[in-house]
Amino acid sequence: MNVTAIGNFWNDDQGQDLIEYTLLVAFVALASAVLFIGAGGSVAGIWNVTNSQLAAANASASGS
Repeated sequence: MNVTAIGNFWNDDQGQDLIEYTLLVAFVALASAVLFIGAGGSVAGIWNVTNSQLAAANASASGS
């Protein structure tokens, strides 16, 4: 190999955009997964509170 071939290889940025977009998509997917996991606990808490309130309302309505 000569110096020109090595210089051309070093300066070639043909696949750089593809790698950048792939990294960006991977970051967005990872951030989305973290948000969904974090929101899952909140949704579970909301369902638990709603379920207990409905159970209490049902018990109150059945007891009357």
